[in-house]
Amino acid sequence: MIKLYNTYSKKIEEFKPLKGNKVGMYTCGPTVYDYDHIGHAWNYTTADLLRRMLEYSGFKVKQVINITDVGHLTSDADTGEDKLEKSSRELGKTAQEIAVYFTKIYFENRKKLNLEKPWKIAKATGHIKEMIKLVQVLIDKGFAYQISDGIYFDTSKFPDYGKLSGNTLESLMEGARVEINPEKKNPTDFAVWKFSAENSKRQMEWDAFGKKGFPGWHIECSAMSMKYLGPTFDIHTGGEDNIFPHHESEIAQSECATGQPLANYWFHTRFLMVDGMKMSKSLKNFYTLKDLEEKGYSAMDLRYLFLQAHYATPINFTWESLEAAKIARRKLNDFVAGIKSKGKVNNNYKDKFLEKINDDLDLPGALALVWIMIKDNRVSDFDKKTTLLDFDRVLGLNLAKQKKEKIPANVLKLVQDREVARKEKNWQKSDELRNEIDKLDYIVEDTNQGSIVRKK
Repeated sequence: MIKLYNTYSKKIEEFKPLKGNKVGMYTCGPTVYDYDHIGHAWNYTTADLLRRMLEYSGFKVKQVINITDVGHLTSDADTGEDKLEKSSRELGKTAQEIAVYFTKIYFENRKKLNLEKPWKIAKATGHIKEMIKLVQVLIDKGFAYQISDGIYFDTSKFPDYGKLSGNTLESLMEGARVEINPEKKNPTDFAVWKFSAENSKRQMEWDAFGKKGFPGWHIECSAMSMKYLGPTFDIHTGGEDNIFPHHESEIAQSECATGQPLANYWFHTRFLMVDGMKMSKSLKNFYTLKDLEEKGYSAMDLRYLFLQAHYATPINFTWESLEAAKIARRKLNDFVAGIKSKGKVNNNYKDKFLEKINDDLDLPGALALVWIMIKDNRVSDFDKKTTLLDFDRVLGLNLAKQKKEKIPANVLKLVQDREVARKEKNWQKSDELRNEIDKLDYIVEDTNQGSIVRKK
């Protein structure tokens, strides 16, 4: 039995797909106006781990990921500049060039993180017709109305608005800031379609509803998810920051248009913090995968670090924790690569592994089980290797492709001599040998299982 925390119901539920062993999953993807940071990587990796867990448990998953290349404004209050248009102006490139470039970076980063390829990639600019059609349905049914700067969804017509985030419509109304647009019927109403400003020319605009305009951010995901997965699908994933207003608004407009629930399970990843603080460029703790690589870490080191955290708990990134993850991943790689032959999957450990991952995606528990098995003398190394490769269908660490680092004989001899010196408590000689190893561009690390040597 698979159990998942459902943000909508605020409780852990048994996962029951709509159609047998088939699962429809919609994952909120990037707005491609800038580089992804490691917080985005955390969000995308947890969605990947969820998908891998479902597939490992026997389900067939159709994952749809959207690419927002228009309509995401700088303010959640439906004001400000389109993020693509703003980036275009600042970088001196067209909005399309910006979108193409950062979409390419996004998929390169997905490959580095070893994320599974989605069943469908849905770009917002490729689904304008579907969005216009959905907006028209909302207008025809009386859920949307037109004012001077666009077409808005009337939140007063959907009493459950705020249920996903835990808000109530009344509290949202009361807590709304001074209304920027007095034409709106309610402060909480949101744009499903925006009109281009008069006497200005946008790079991305379309003829609809008698004017030039562009889609609201929320309408994109509703139109694309329903096109590929139907009016109701199994799981909608995203980051904690997507809950309100983005996913809240998706639910309202979709369910008013179709009369059916949008998704049965809402899966949200909590924030990634850096040294206990929110990631921010102004604090100089804003990191991309490229930043990590320049410091000698790989995306797979980051993936291992993510496996040590639970998606429903904020993760705190530190360079020390990444270094520890790198060392642990290397030990795991060396263990698997050091065993040439394969054996059989150990069903006892497989059952325990399934129990962990199916319990609200307990990856930290599953990873701890990996090391328990490695140290278990009752299981042969051959069976350990085969079982680890089986587990890696979920972990995604590419264990089958890892090769053990070849250490030169002279370096190994120095390491062995140093081990002898340490056992004899000859610390001076131990330090001298460490320095000799260092001069040869190798690092020796002392662990409870002995010394590990690697290239600098």
